[in-house]
Amino acid sequence: MEEFYSVQGEGFNTGQPAYFIRIGGCDVGCRWCDVKESWNASDFPPVSTDEVISRAVEFPAKAIVVTGGEPLLYNLGYLCEKLHRLGFRTFLETSGSQPLSGSWDWICLSPKKDAPPFPEVAVRAQELKVIVHDDSDFAWAEENRKLIPSGCLCFLQPEWSRHNTMIPAIVRYIKDNPEWRISLQSHKYMHIP
Repeated sequence: MEEFYSVQGEGFNTGQPAYFIRIGGCDVGCRWCDVKESWNASDFPPVSTDEVISRAVEFPAKAIVVTGGEPLLYNLGYLCEKLHRLGFRTFLETSGSQPLSGSWDWICLSPKKDAPPFPEVAVRAQELKVIVHDDSDFAWAEENRKLIPSGCLCFLQPEWSRHNTMIPAIVRYIKDNPEWRISLQSHKYMHIP
């Protein structure tokens, strides 16, 4: 769908420069998605993986974030293999709604209620990031925390359109449940892609 060089704006790796590859197509379709234009893969003509990689190597950071839509709708093995050969670290942002493909240095699992994550994705995650739209999402977060491995970092992130309401609720929850951290979409505060 799109590629761009920017700074990671959320989660554990906030502040780090990376080349972002956003893949079109999504099988989840969250009502609060901030990239709804990514849902229909047919809106975007196929692009050669080698062509995408050739653009990524033009930038100084050696980190690639693959996101969507839902990137696991596609086999990402070739992409990861080529990027690793070129010395890149690979970061996946996924709902986990599809089987895992590719070799990843970091997996951020952001599970959605309408399409729960595959266990094989959850057990490989280094980061669990649950979007909090309302108070019911705290229970969803705890359900998913049971699926991840020991050492996986747990983040609660306010849904952007309700961040003023949800940040105080998240802060209260984290104070009572210190295994969680808060993630803010800092790129939106800074007005960068």
